[in-house]
Amino acid sequence: MIQGLLDGVLVGSVLSLGAIGLTMVMHTLRFANFSHAELLSIGAYVALVSDAVFSAVLQPLQNIISPFSMTWALALSIPVSLIITGLTAVAIDRFIFKRIRDNGEELSMVFASFGVALIIRNLIGLVFGLKTQLYSDDIVMAIILSTDPLLLIKPDQLLVLGITCIIMVLLHLVLTHTTFGYSLRAVAENPSLAQVVGVNLSKMVTMTWVIGGGLAAAAGILYGLNNQISPIIGKNLVLPIFAATIVGGIGSIYGAVLGGFIVGIASSFALLVLPSGYSPSVPFLIIICVLFLRPNGLFGEARV
Repeated sequence: MIQGLLDGVLVGSVLSLGAIGLTMVMHTLRFANFSHAELLSIGAYVALVSDAVFSAVLQPLQNIISPFSMTWALALSIPVSLIITGLTAVAIDRFIFKRIRDNGEELSMVFASFGVALIIRNLIGLVFGLKTQLYSDDIVMAIILSTDPLLLIKPDQLLVLGITCIIMVLLHLVLTHTTFGYSLRAVAENPSLAQVVGVNLSKMVTMTWVIGGGLAAAAGILYGLNNQISPIIGKNLVLPIFAATIVGGIGSIYGAVLGGFIVGIASSFALLVLPSGYSPSVPFLIIICVLFLRPNGLFGEARV
């Protein structure tokens, strides 16, 4: 039971990062972006390519950062992946979503996001193939936290949790203690009023995509540290990420964090009592329960 809770927290940390970016986009641009999860795949594969490039250019970067399986090359690849994925998200918005936003309706953007997701997923499969890949083939032994009950945790899992906490703290400080953070929150609440007081709406929308894409990239890389990388990462995580966003309440960053942990823990416990084939249905059940009991989520507010 305790091991399930621990595993759920670790899974939830990745879902939280993905849900934060999604809830920011949904709250600011008012549409459900089903292609957001594919940014996790982009981030994971950009890091994979950057890792190979850095390792080829500088031999010492192939050394492992003990006690983790991460190499120095992969560590340097993380900021590269965050930047490239963030810019990719901006490009997708400029060439697809913005055109529809200016000339169409919100529902059209939702349908377009499905198409974007399929295009990204198949392009990744076309370029990298459908087989799974790993950042490292090295096997890192789990740490025994307790023998009664038996609790195991891998160093990479602690690394994932630590990086997630650092990112969340930095994002909190930016949103609550900087002028940029105040402007971003103002645009999310009321774009028209924010423009009246001098906020550059176009710039804030661009930065929303950059931040959302960067957080998605971080989630994809951290997911890849403990799992195999494949073109269907986004397909597998889109529902849990949406469930985390809905549970926390659309527009609430702190709700997205809590929602990610709730979904992660619930999915982990489901594996203890249900056959593994039924575990993908858990996010569906969570979404239905939340929509029935509290349609606006735990921290969401009704919008007029």
